[in-house]
Amino acid sequence: MAKVNPIEVQKHLKGLDYPATKEDVIKHAEKNGADEELKALLNDLPDEEFEKPTDVNKAIGQVG
Repeated sequence: MAKVNPIEVQKHLKGLDYPATKEDVIKHAEKNGADEELKALLNDLPDEEFEKPTDVNKAIGQVG
């Protein structure tokens, strides 16, 4: 899987209220037009609550 740009990730998560669960992150990204590659990557995130946007990027870096 190609590396996903953290800025692109945050564009799809713009307006998401934190803390947010993995499901919140996925639903919000889908609502904002995330492509299949990003959705697949988000599905691989740990099932946890993210306190801030950088927590999502950090988790993506660990699974991506």
